[in-house]
Amino acid sequence: MTNWNHRHILDLATFSFEDFTTVLELANRFKSLPNKGTRKLPVLQGRLITTLFFEPSTRTRSSFELAAKLLSADVISFAVSNSSISKGESVLDTAMTYVAMGADALIIRHDSTSVPEIIANALDEKGLKTSVLNAGDGLHSHPSQGLLDLFTLANYFCPEEPLPSSLCGKSIAIVGDILHSRVARSNLWALTGCGANVILCGPPSLLPEEFEAFVDSPPPGQNKDPIKKRGKIKIERSLKKALQAADAVMTLRIQKERMNQNLLTDFDRYYFDYGISHEKLKWCDKKIALLHPGPVNRGIEISSELMQDSSICMIDKQVSNGISIRMALLYLITAINPSQKIF
Repeated sequence: MTNWNHRHILDLATFSFEDFTTVLELANRFKSLPNKGTRKLPVLQGRLITTLFFEPSTRTRSSFELAAKLLSADVISFAVSNSSISKGESVLDTAMTYVAMGADALIIRHDSTSVPEIIANALDEKGLKTSVLNAGDGLHSHPSQGLLDLFTLANYFCPEEPLPSSLCGKSIAIVGDILHSRVARSNLWALTGCGANVILCGPPSLLPEEFEAFVDSPPPGQNKDPIKKRGKIKIERSLKKALQAADAVMTLRIQKERMNQNLLTDFDRYYFDYGISHEKLKWCDKKIALLHPGPVNRGIEISSELMQDSSICMIDKQVSNGISIRMALLYLITAINPSQKIF
């Protein structure tokens, strides 16, 4: 296993190709564990993982907690409704309380951009060794989702050796509400970082033209791009043309709760133009995989019939792969010696 240099995992823009390879290799080892009998590994025994979710979550929170338990870590779950936040305590003070209790890692989700980064910076300034893993912040980033999507695609294209290299030269279509999607942003960094070309497809109100240049320069505060040559991003307004050119497609949830304006009012029209169904997949000249980060608005983003088709729809595989990916991430940031041989 190559050296791991990330104490915090906040954004996939900082990942090199070697980093993506390390995570997928490790996730594949964890995925190979038997799914019956004793599954726990003692590698994080004595470590304390805290999940701080200030937004609702089913898949991300549950899979992080299960991943930690499968590695024998102890887990504390924070709930806003039962916390001192309601008494006026700040998010930073809440995080520091769990650090004082001995947390080795904070898994943080918040509806405001940069909250995990602010907490990570505060920990660094105090010289504290607790790691922060961003589980989704505002419209900014959702790194573990981007990695599990990458792992799912790598398994689809090359099940014998699901590595980032299997994405090189592939065309991946991302359809829908790009504007409000932190998942889309993380996937843009991950997919292009592994050499895939991305076709973004959606109406102008949910897909501004500037997304075509999304990965052309490093984010603020980052001196250079760790990827020498990224894949390209192209915007295509026609779903038919996007699907015809794609090797796989990811469709995104219409995020009504993040829309400050009525950017989309006719959901029947949206499904007609951008919803994915068996009929529309006939436009492809090959069989392709369909991904969705969940939860799904049936009949808006994907037809109910297509959701039941496990030969095409990868949603269940994404959920399963999410556990392996999150095991890998927790191991890399909290194990005493992440370079040791696990099994």
